[in-house]
Amino acid sequence: MPQPTDPTNISDHSHSPPETTPPRTTPSGTTPLETTPSGTAPSGTAPPGTTPLETTPSGTTPLETTPSGTAPSGTAPSGTAPLETTPPGTAPSGKTQGTPRKRPALGRVPFLRTLSADLPASLVVFLVALPLSLGIAAASGAPVMAGLIAAAVGGIVAGCLGGAPLQVSGPAAGLTVVVAGLVEEFGWPVTCAITAAAGVVQLLLGISKVGRAALAVSPVVVKAMLAGIGVTIVLQQTQVLLGSKPAESVLANVAALPAAITNVELHSALLGLTVVGILLGWKYVPRAVRRIPGPLAAVVAGTALSVAMAPGVERITFNGSIFDAVALPNLPDGNWRGAALAVVSVAMIASIESLLSAVAVDKMQNGPRTNLNRELVGQGSANMVSGMLGGLPVTGVIVRSATNVEAGAASRTSAVLHGVWVLVFSALFAGLIQLIPLSVLAGLLVVIGARLIRVADIKTSRRTGDLLVYVVTLGCVVFLNLLEGVIIGLALASACVLWRVLRAPIHIHPPAVPSAPWRVTIAGSCSFFALPRLNRVLHSVPEGRNVVVELNADYLDHAFHEALLAWQKQHTSSGGTVLLEEHGTTVFKDAAHRSPQRQESREFPLPPRTTWQSAQTVPSADAASEEYDDVERLPLRSILLGIDKYHRRYADRVRPLVQGLADEQNPDTLFVACVDSRVNPNLITSSGPGDLLTLRNVGNVVSADGQDASIDSALQFAVTALAIDSIVICGHSSCGAMKAVISDAEGAGNKNLGAGFDAWLDHARPSFRELVDGHPVALAAEASGYSRVDQLGMVNVAVQLRKLEEHPVVGPALAAGRVQATGLFFDISTARVVLVTPEGIEHLDPSVVRGPGAAGRTNVMGA
Repeated sequence: MPQPTDPTNISDHSHSPPETTPPRTTPSGTTPLETTPSGTAPSGTAPPGTTPLETTPSGTTPLETTPSGTAPSGTAPSGTAPLETTPPGTAPSGKTQGTPRKRPALGRVPFLRTLSADLPASLVVFLVALPLSLGIAAASGAPVMAGLIAAAVGGIVAGCLGGAPLQVSGPAAGLTVVVAGLVEEFGWPVTCAITAAAGVVQLLLGISKVGRAALAVSPVVVKAMLAGIGVTIVLQQTQVLLGSKPAESVLANVAALPAAITNVELHSALLGLTVVGILLGWKYVPRAVRRIPGPLAAVVAGTALSVAMAPGVERITFNGSIFDAVALPNLPDGNWRGAALAVVSVAMIASIESLLSAVAVDKMQNGPRTNLNRELVGQGSANMVSGMLGGLPVTGVIVRSATNVEAGAASRTSAVLHGVWVLVFSALFAGLIQLIPLSVLAGLLVVIGARLIRVADIKTSRRTGDLLVYVVTLGCVVFLNLLEGVIIGLALASACVLWRVLRAPIHIHPPAVPSAPWRVTIAGSCSFFALPRLNRVLHSVPEGRNVVVELNADYLDHAFHEALLAWQKQHTSSGGTVLLEEHGTTVFKDAAHRSPQRQESREFPLPPRTTWQSAQTVPSADAASEEYDDVERLPLRSILLGIDKYHRRYADRVRPLVQGLADEQNPDTLFVACVDSRVNPNLITSSGPGDLLTLRNVGNVVSADGQDASIDSALQFAVTALAIDSIVICGHSSCGAMKAVISDAEGAGNKNLGAGFDAWLDHARPSFRELVDGHPVALAAEASGYSRVDQLGMVNVAVQLRKLEEHPVVGPALAAGRVQATGLFFDISTARVVLVTPEGIEHLDPSVVRGPGAAGRTNVMGA
């Protein structure tokens, strides 16, 4: 099985098998409703404290039985709800009262059902974990067997108790530098006590359900931390590879490197370089050979060469078996503060690395997701046991976990079995371990450390503006220590976030021509932090000039509000004008009388001009009159101001949308709407330029062939020339045309509208007769609480739809199915659209209650 290219990068997802599909997402706190994929752990094996996979999102259990092949309800784990309800008169466990319980068939036992997949996967993971555990122990300055103890405990304890079904735990390179420092400062027995205490902290964190909170760490800090660890490991193990003793610090290792090269021990260097070459070239060997884990092949080859060619090279030494290496921890003689800080450091780093690794593993497979709080409990328990037995700290390790997934593991059984194999090998074949040269493990660790330094992470941090955080964190980890480096990196990342969030871009734009106003654009979070820049920019505007202030703020406090008003007052006193345009999510005037808050965007849909223009501050009426009113009237000025706003704010955004429509149009719908100014067809249909061919007239009517040339030509052009797919007739509430029809029928028509308008009403008068005769749409609208005018408006839509069927061009297209016709009614008071059919109406958004007598109203269809 091919090995992952990056064994320790916990954010690398490149190991995901190509045939897997992304996991289905479910509501927060719930589990998928379907059974687990073939080869994964069955729902009946859900860990204690979790919800079975067949539970509903609300946390209740379905009434039906479990799918074929899943564990029976009686096998639900402790702390979970059963997968099915028990019939009356049966025992809670699922067996009938008074009837002996039958032993389940072997095929229904979860362990045996997945063993065929888990057993070979566990062997592959064992072969990968063995050399890595030895190398990490050697690099940490701990007894070699401590790495194998941690591997066995991580596999068995964390595998049984953890919340990540396919994650494999053991000693990790991420804690190598920390452990080496603890061994140097406190000694190995006290380091074991620190490991056990860190496990207690992790256990408490898991019980406190703060697992997800531990993920609130900037990824760039984690990547830089791993890179810093990689640099430290490479420099330290290079000394071992050359046959020298590693120094205590990075600077000391760098300073000693020339002497180590000069006094190189040739056999050690050749063996170490051989291992490095094998690991780097392993991906190029034939696929059948790559089924052997690369680290195992490199260590075996290096060891075999040393036995044959360099029998005197320094090797791993220890006394007895893994059971002889078990040792109880000791409490520190002093420096309790340093020990406490070390406990917190180990707990935090191990928790973060384990949780991020678990998240990465979740993305590699489509089985059950990780319970992060339970995973902390499992990791804490493993570290308690490992520390008490004399083992290294345990974390979730991405290289073993990725190998586990790629090897086809189906459940946590694979991780547990891998721990068993480590234990058995260490007990029975410990003598073989003592044949491994230290330089061979050093070559293995040099490659592992180098793979922690990923060029892709550096490029990503540069693109995302986090390069400074990456470099500072890496440098502090290398030259100070891991904990201080991470803390400094987190502090710097937090400062960068505050800078980006609190910084308000404020810019001034001089006019292109002298007669145009100056522009000041303000965006982002407008708080007192931005006042220095605000004052500097505003006071750079020449006195007496007209200014447009475009405010696109998502947050605005009182101090910013006062500063802008103070400048406005000062500027207008010099003879200038200030127009304030708001395009963001806050309301400028609200900052004067309530606490700052973020609001929903009100810029789209665009508000009517009467709202956003009246809200603008035009303090000098005389100045405004001199600029505009002597030349043109207010309505035209409003249009021109709107066009100016369009050019400044939207033209560049609209251009890409219409460039493809410059030479021809291809609408799919003819939209027949009333000329009423309150109806916006593109808005209520979420349509863009080129989608709708719009025909607007008084009363949204259509005519028979030859009755009106403008309507008839639009219908024929849409159907024959543009080959539209649908025609929509859209009426609206409180329609003036419908009011005129009713007034005309009651003898109170307005003769001042002229003969042309009176003739036009002939198109809509048949609708009134249908209303009087009890049209089904009228009955449905009346039952829904609509007024008589709105009832007529809906009936008019239905009548116009019927006219389309009689049209000589549209009718055949409708009959042949080439075109479909739809009736809509826009209720202005609720801003909702109602579907009108020949038989009745349907509220497309029934959750909206309309009118005082419409409470609890549901869709109503006419008889």
